[in-house]
Amino acid sequence: MAAEGTEDLGNNGELTNPSVTELYEPEVADLPKTDVEESAESGADGGDTGVPTTPYTAEGEEEEEGEMPADFQRLWKLTSDNPQDFNSWTDLLQYCEQEGHMRACRQALNAFLLRYPLCYGYWKKFADLERRAGHVDKAEEVCKRGLKAVPLSVDLWIHYINLLLGTLNMNLSESTQRIRSVFEEAVAAAGWDFHSDRLWDLYAEWEKEQGNLNFITSVYDRVLRVPTQLYNTHYEKLKAHLTSHPPQDVLSTKEYRKVRNEYKQSQIQAKKERSDISAEEEERPPGEEEPADNGKDTEEAVQKMQELLMASREELYQQNEAEVRKRWNFEDAIKRPYFHVKPLDKAQLKAWQSYLDWEIAEAETAAVDAEGAAVEGHEGSKQECVVGHKRVLILFERCLIACALYEEFWNKYVHYLAPHRLEEVRNVYRRACEIHLPYKHSIHLQWALFEEKHGNITEAQRILESLEMTVPGLAAVCLRRVGLERRAGRLDVAEALLKETVEKSKDNPQLHAFYSIKLARFLHKLCKSPSRARTVLQEAIELSPDNGRLYHNLLELEMSGDLRANGGGILQCVAKALAAPLSPKTKILFSQRGLQFAEDFGTTVQRSELIQTILGSFSDKTCILCYITNVLLLLSLLKCSLTFVLYIVSVLSMYEEHQKLLKEHDAKRQAENGDNDETEKMSKMDDASALTVPQTAPPTMPHVPMTTPPPSMMGGDMSGSYGSYGSWYQQQQYGGYGSYQNPWNQYNQYYPPN
Repeated sequence: MAAEGTEDLGNNGELTNPSVTELYEPEVADLPKTDVEESAESGADGGDTGVPTTPYTAEGEEEEEGEMPADFQRLWKLTSDNPQDFNSWTDLLQYCEQEGHMRACRQALNAFLLRYPLCYGYWKKFADLERRAGHVDKAEEVCKRGLKAVPLSVDLWIHYINLLLGTLNMNLSESTQRIRSVFEEAVAAAGWDFHSDRLWDLYAEWEKEQGNLNFITSVYDRVLRVPTQLYNTHYEKLKAHLTSHPPQDVLSTKEYRKVRNEYKQSQIQAKKERSDISAEEEERPPGEEEPADNGKDTEEAVQKMQELLMASREELYQQNEAEVRKRWNFEDAIKRPYFHVKPLDKAQLKAWQSYLDWEIAEAETAAVDAEGAAVEGHEGSKQECVVGHKRVLILFERCLIACALYEEFWNKYVHYLAPHRLEEVRNVYRRACEIHLPYKHSIHLQWALFEEKHGNITEAQRILESLEMTVPGLAAVCLRRVGLERRAGRLDVAEALLKETVEKSKDNPQLHAFYSIKLARFLHKLCKSPSRARTVLQEAIELSPDNGRLYHNLLELEMSGDLRANGGGILQCVAKALAAPLSPKTKILFSQRGLQFAEDFGTTVQRSELIQTILGSFSDKTCILCYITNVLLLLSLLKCSLTFVLYIVSVLSMYEEHQKLLKEHDAKRQAENGDNDETEKMSKMDDASALTVPQTAPPTMPHVPMTTPPPSMMGGDMSGSYGSYGSWYQQQQYGGYGSYQNPWNQYNQYYPPN
């Protein structure tokens, strides 16, 4: 019986030798078949993800054990409160193992492996635990569950095979057949891993113990086509095996006949070349046959046939060696091929990306060559194309062990699989979202979009609802649900979702304003109900009176209707904004919008109302800039001279700038330690200028066109775009309202220079 290889446990129970997830079944030419391909054949639901979804319970465990250990509940609560804390899980598992409490160990291991199924070291511990307790069947069941979750784990396959070798009665023929079938499953699933050498060696050694020399040859022939780390060792063992036994013993009947015929043909050809053919061989009497073959090969024949066997395998070895050399540097750059919650460094992530890109490029080149060869009728290139695709899938699955917590690699896998079969993509999304990345909302949104794109609306709804329960409060998820219902034609459901979100967000004024704008826009544009949209915005303004974006959307709503009939509502909105506790710049913007409306669409009465509004705002002289704006608007409405308006603006602006310069100058003088003479000189100059300025009449201000628009409040164009929100909600914590650039403020074009 072959013994199990030495394995060092590390990294919280994980083996330092890599394994890969969710591959393969036997296929033609000994190529593995991926689990994603199996799922495509299993049905539209995508099949099982390979991770147990129900707790595992051994028979009679309730009767076997009493109460849980003393600290179990405390440690269990820590893992329940924070299931993402890997250290809490390892503390719980270590405690259960020390206590030796069977039921506690089962409960802890089941819960842990449900969340971290790639930790195959713990699957092995679980199986050993059941075996020591005398539950051999349960130990096998645990191994099968682990292999379903991590089918490319070489270590777990070896552990399972050794478990069977130690428990089955090998004197029975069915036991031998079962072991051989498990070996076949193992090499089909994990045999194409670059580090699968131990599995192939174990298979060959077991066949050697059974005395099946031709089976050993078959095993080595298969591994000779697989690029592995110890490819040269396998070749040397194959050569020793073929040269140590007669060809008739180490080959199948079919291959032996083929090699023997080749040997005979070579002998005949050699004799013809030497012109040394006997008369008996040249010409035989009619009806006389060749001398009977006694079935035994001469020593010379055996040697020649062995040379023929090695010549054919030498060619395969050279091809395999070339494939290994291509991948050697990539494999050497991967330092942590196993799963762990600790983040990988940038060099490791880059190494995986580079390896994947190269392997994909190789597969694409093989596909192009296969297309060209198909025209000429060659089958070899087509087989190479299949092999290239399989190698890419295997490398992705290996990568998604070490990089299971990195979303970009799952997206890369989906992007590669998309042109092939939809069910493969669906299975990858399911594994990523339901097992490894339950809190990454972006990949869940992509999955939902994928399902919606292919007509699976119910599944898309389930994905979004599940995500909202897992990570509640994300605006992107809520809006995606609303958009899904809207595209499906269920406007009532979409409206109900928005209303529910508005109600839930009342404790957060910014979010409440954001969702209120969304709801108002939905009611106005899709439900064709401006009155309901107006009500929503007005209620939001009562809750957040200092939110300028609400006033902007209300103004846009009012201006989207009949302007002649709704002029009063527009002016009322402007007046409400001017009276609100908004920033001066925001008020300036609303004043400009109101003035623009009065100039473009207003009547005498409406203009009078606007003038009264502006006059009323004079009482709030919070800053010189507000005062200037109010004077400017009033004089413009009263058709005063533009030159006089510009004069007032210029004088007051110069005064404000002068005060600013004086303050800067005083601060600079206090900071300097210069001589007193210079200070006194500057003081006299200031005094002189102060005396002469009042005596000089103010200069006549030349006409300066107003070509520079007033400062904008937010940046981003909101004119004609009710509820412009394109990038606002994407900002972190929805804290920024974006920017606002107002093209309506170019009202000076209506006042030609005097």
